[in-house]
Amino acid sequence: MPTISVMYPAMPADIGDVLPYARVAENTSGRRLWLGQSFTIETHTIFAALTGMGIDVGFGTAVTLIPLRHPLTAAVNARSIAALSGHTYISGLGPGGKELQRRVNGSPYEKPITATRHYIGMMRTLLDGGTATDDGLWQTEGVEIAKFDTPPVEIGLGVLRLPMARLAGQAADWAITWLTPLNYLSESLIPAMEEAAQAAGRAARPRVASVVHCAVARPGRDLRQISLKAVGPHLISPHYTDMLNKAGVPVDRSDPVTGAQRLIDHNVFATGTPDEIADTIASYHEAGIDDVIVNVCGLHMHEGPGAAIRDLTAITTAFARRGTR
Repeated sequence: MPTISVMYPAMPADIGDVLPYARVAENTSGRRLWLGQSFTIETHTIFAALTGMGIDVGFGTAVTLIPLRHPLTAAVNARSIAALSGHTYISGLGPGGKELQRRVNGSPYEKPITATRHYIGMMRTLLDGGTATDDGLWQTEGVEIAKFDTPPVEIGLGVLRLPMARLAGQAADWAITWLTPLNYLSESLIPAMEEAAQAAGRAARPRVASVVHCAVARPGRDLRQISLKAVGPHLISPHYTDMLNKAGVPVDRSDPVTGAQRLIDHNVFATGTPDEIADTIASYHEAGIDDVIVNVCGLHMHEGPGAAIRDLTAITTAFARRGTR
């Protein structure tokens, strides 16, 4: 059944900051907490600490960056969290931008899609108890890890445009999207995944988890500023602006403020009452999205964690109530 889950919307500086989000995640239908790449307290360390505090949820990354970890390290990290939490772990991965690749590796990947394909293939081989045979970018030939009985580790890919959607269709368990309009998901990305999965002889396309930015429309609240706080850097990124324009959301890299409003106007940034936001979440499910990841990043950054948790609780409660109507 389609689910909703929770995104912790910042790089954590204290486990206490994450705990309220994890508590809300415990009460969602997906019972999963997602974090992105962190350069403060490392993401997998946060998951381990929460498990030690008695938090009973699954975890996922949306996403961590493959230039920062050897596939062996990624496999061991992922399996460790599955073992500690007792839940299926979703290891969401992405190649990052060319500048990050250059700074970390000395040069960008010549073919990011090919590099990602090799990476997740090696990671899956190791997780399944096999011996890696690829001697490419990560020098993994002959590497293996000891067999260890844990809950499953599922591999996800951050998907923005068609090439990564096709790779997810061929080889991933999950496709994870961010700031992706619903029509673009249903008319472009999901069909590309289905076609690629069929061509690869898979029984079904990967499941899709979509991060949806949200804020309740409250008196005096500047929703455009909250939207800008949440996704301002994406609105000056050529990759994201290209995708949004192809999806029919007219944004211009030179004017992110107007772009932030356009996201609200096109319901990419979901606003309204908690019940109206719950209806938006349901529309993602109706379009075939398996998990909607509720993200109150803009509120967390603009008004603080108290306001963010208040809205997050109101939205998830409204969605749960919607199911009983």
